Amino acid sequence: MESQNLQAHAQHVMSEVFAQAGANSISDIQIRSGNYVYCHTKKGLEIIGTLGELPSQIVMAVIEFLYDRQESGAGADAARLQNQAAVSDRLIEDKVADFSCDGFPLPDGTISGRMRVQAHLSTSGPGVTCRILSDEIAELETLGLAKDTTRALREFMTRRQGFGLVTGQTGSGKSTTLAAILDWLRQNHPRHIVTVEDPIEYRYSKVLSKPDMNGNYLPSPGFTTQQEVGKHVGGYKQGLKDALRKAPHVILIGEIRDRETMEIAIEAAQTGHVVISTLHTNGAVKTLSRILEFFPHEQHKSLLGRLSEILMFILSQGLIPTDSGRVLNYEFLQNNSSAVRSGVASYDGAAKSLEDAIRHSGNIEWDANLKNLLNAGKISYQAFQMNRMNEEDADDLLFIQQKHAG
Repeated sequence: MESQNLQAHAQHVMSEVFAQAGANSISDIQIRSGNYVYCHTKKGLEIIGTLGELPSQIVMAVIEFLYDRQESGAGADAARLQNQAAVSDRLIEDKVADFSCDGFPLPDGTISGRMRVQAHLSTSGPGVTCRILSDEIAELETLGLAKDTTRALREFMTRRQGFGLVTGQTGSGKSTTLAAILDWLRQNHPRHIVTVEDPIEYRYSKVLSKPDMNGNYLPSPGFTTQQEVGKHVGGYKQGLKDALRKAPHVILIGEIRDRETMEIAIEAAQTGHVVISTLHTNGAVKTLSRILEFFPHEQHKSLLGRLSEILMFILSQGLIPTDSGRVLNYEFLQNNSSAVRSGVASYDGAAKSLEDAIRHSGNIEWDANLKNLLNAGKISYQAFQMNRMNEEDADDLLFIQQKHAG
């Protein structure tokens, strides 16, 4: 097919997806070569049957169409061919291409949220997954965190230095929580925030969210410098090194993936910066274990000593599906007592001292919070069972099951 014809087909695919399933609040779009298009919606997984099975040519055209939508304003047309070549080259070289793009025009005249896109290769050919992002950054109070947790997070973020982690599996809401934290910070404190992301998911405004008495939007006390891996910086390591030269107060690293990035992050936190990032771990204990895995065993003792001094918090979270939507469960370890500092410094893979510290006042244990959600009627017993982190005593489990039977 000719290039223009392919682009028209690609646009038709996206239009049909939103026309068929847009009213059901699409969260993800799944497009695979030689297969039907599937969408994750509030009804579950839906098939866009009107599109049929898409050939690889059309799927590749969709990828190029979305990649083009990274560019807007002056110079967009001139960059189009270069962009298409770039995404093709990235797929050939890396077998995957992650990027974000502008929202898509909807049938009702509005624009969808921006999209986080992963183009990839599989046995059937090129494929693409689109995560629909919210253009509005949520307030911390709306996420499902306890008031004390929200208060503690805000206090930590106003410190001169420290290291904080938000952890959880893919789709656990880490990016949403981080965005809520940073958006509050830039609106309430004079801080320069530098982000290194892959890709950029939320864009921070330069003004306050509410106008003054005269209807004018005033500049926020703080501001953000956002950079995307592969587009503005070569990688997380280089982006983090460059960030230190921008006179930041706060640095967000989208994800820590290797030892060198972790080392630079810890050093940055020790030398007068607040550094926050993510790891794909569940719970504070497993997060510490994952950090240690980056380093040789002989460095573990000194590393834990450094962490006990600069670690501010570990917020580990997950979203539990229910009939009425997803419910946040989380574990929160704040390093604000000698017991926690000692538990971190002496951690050697045995979880006892750290688990005891998590039970101290102000911290929130995953299973304890999960039980609170069950008792409040926010999740079912089945959901409680599926999402427990630790084994319960058999008698305790029987009592909980009987209490919530039916």
